[in-house]
Amino acid sequence: MALRIFDLDETITCCDTSSLFCEYLKETGLVTDPEFIAEEERLMEQYTQGCMSVHEYIAFQVKPLADMDVADIDHLTEGFVAEVIVPKIYPQAKVLLQELRSAGHRLVIVSATAAFIVRAVAKQLGVDDVLAIELETENNRYTGEVDGVPTYQAGKVTRLNAWLEAEQESLEGAAFYSDSMNDLPLLEAVEQPVATNPDPRLAVIAAERNWPQLNWTL
Repeated sequence: MALRIFDLDETITCCDTSSLFCEYLKETGLVTDPEFIAEEERLMEQYTQGCMSVHEYIAFQVKPLADMDVADIDHLTEGFVAEVIVPKIYPQAKVLLQELRSAGHRLVIVSATAAFIVRAVAKQLGVDDVLAIELETENNRYTGEVDGVPTYQAGKVTRLNAWLEAEQESLEGAAFYSDSMNDLPLLEAVEQPVATNPDPRLAVIAAERNWPQLNWTL
């Protein structure tokens, strides 16, 4: 069966998992800088405008974790996802993922969020295939640098094409579900683009091009 590809934040979830992870770091005391959340909000506003530097965001987000090894961060993230993110997953998304899985489709999440967060959410959803922003490691700790091409804007297409080749898959008949104008390159690359909880700019394009639109609620 054809691939069914999903963005994560504001598509499967009613939130931005990366932003909430930063809030979680503040709430758990791993961040003490009073300006940390304001800086994260500044960077996310750039994301909304389509001009955020992924490298700057990742360096900012990972800095408070500099003294933790990868396994400890994974443990922290699993707790964060179970406590904070699972209640924010759209019920309609869970149903659709199960229906597509039962129909024999291969499910893939392609996200512009750090891979350690995305994989933890995907595990909760039973999705095995994840393309997200990989982080460079040194001595089993994250350096704050991005490893390889970031899955952001056109980078999602680049990374997906490499994955398709490695997995001997194709985009024939594939669908991609996303909320974000940042994902327009990948939406245009598939046969079945689906604007899912679309932001205002994407909603306009979807209407102009007669793309299906899904609007989910909790």
